[in-house]
Amino acid sequence: MSPLFTAIVVILALLAVMGIVVGVANDAVNFLNSALGSKVAPRRVILWVAAAGILIGTLTSSGMMEVARSGVFYPGQFSFQEIMMLFLGMMLGNVLLLDLYNTLGLPTSTTVSMVFGLLGAAVAAALFRIAGDPGTSLQDLSQFINTGKAMVIIAAI
Repeated sequence: MSPLFTAIVVILALLAVMGIVVGVANDAVNFLNSALGSKVAPRRVILWVAAAGILIGTLTSSGMMEVARSGVFYPGQFSFQEIMMLFLGMMLGNVLLLDLYNTLGLPTSTTVSMVFGLLGAAVAAALFRIAGDPGTSLQDLSQFINTGKAMVIIAAI
């Protein structure tokens, strides 16, 4: 593997850690907002319930990579380099936007940001591939994006 892709893997690992921190912070804010605002219980009780809820959710969830694995795009249509850039772009966008929204106090969802980050990065990578290949046209976009599965996921959100 070239040094560029080794660096990308290291950057992706760092972004994954930052993404977990930002994502958990976002989930905690969403979970705690109304409880703390309405003073439904003492702060300590609310924080213990929130910690238990996040722990249970983490242990029982099937994970967000199911979204990537379930087929928003067809990975076989992309080269290794394109997949690496696709995930790098998705993680950068995801971490930066979630952190920006949390900093500004705006509501957001980690699931929505990941799904649309993957979808947007896949469309961008596919359009880049289509633009570089004179034998393909914009109608070939459906060979790269699993529109049926993407629409099911978007409708579920």
